[in-house]
Amino acid sequence: MPVAGSDPRPPWRALAASGELARRARRAAAGLAACRFCARACGADRRARPSGFCRTAARAKVASFGAHFGEEACLVGRGGSGTIFFAECNLRCRFCQNDDIALEGRGREVETAELAAMMGELQALGCENLNLVTPTHVLAPVLAALDLAAGQGLALPVVWNCGGYESLAALELLDGVVDIYMPDVKFGDPGWAAELCGAPDYPDVAAAALAEMQRQVGDLALDERGVARRGLLVRHLVLPGGAAGTAAVARRVAAAAPRAAVNVMAQYHPSAGGVGHPVIGRRISALEYETARAAVARAGLRELQA
Repeated sequence: MPVAGSDPRPPWRALAASGELARRARRAAAGLAACRFCARACGADRRARPSGFCRTAARAKVASFGAHFGEEACLVGRGGSGTIFFAECNLRCRFCQNDDIALEGRGREVETAELAAMMGELQALGCENLNLVTPTHVLAPVLAALDLAAGQGLALPVVWNCGGYESLAALELLDGVVDIYMPDVKFGDPGWAAELCGAPDYPDVAAAALAEMQRQVGDLALDERGVARRGLLVRHLVLPGGAAGTAAVARRVAAAAPRAAVNVMAQYHPSAGGVGHPVIGRRISALEYETARAAVARAGLRELQA
């Protein structure tokens, strides 16, 4: 694993200083007229009211923010990962583990200045990074807030903590802005992707997104303290009954990013529409988890312990 340099200033600050980040924020805001930020490409006009698959307007809806110590160790460091949890989602998986936020939409809309202030407060708390959780559908307000916060001294690495269902157009706007991509790659089987989140194209979309993320940020790089500064970190939540298609996920990840660090997650519990489901209505077994880990190892990927 390469070690990042000691310069604590993330590269995205140069985009802010040059005015490029502001230009991208304006492009993203214009894109709200016919939104195609995620791979659903629903074309909704989100400028004036909550709309589209994500049921979100021009402003971001925030559920919570704060220093989070339950993320991967390389994100937590000493100060915790500075998470901002955004409400609503572009996937809305039936088994969502944060269903009150993503499915029920718990949260409140915030203006750009308040979102920027949250980012600054996380830095003041001593957080190691700015961890944007489920941010795909709020790309436009996030870019605007980052640009404002940069002028106020924000200098944290940006973590894009997403579901992997990103459009290449959105990733183009994020090139040079995101320091650490952390997609939760959910499905290797289009049938299960169709049943559980209504997105049969998910495996192909996620594979293309992974390749672009890898191109932008490269392999996961840590500083001398073991804290992530840049790169790709892949999550994969193991589902009961092989519904996640872990072996296929591992092969696709390996094709896009052969040296990717993968966190194979075992914490699945039935929630939302997963309760009572004949396949995903239970927790995973120890054998299912170890089988998933073995599939990741066979693909030549390095497992990252949480």
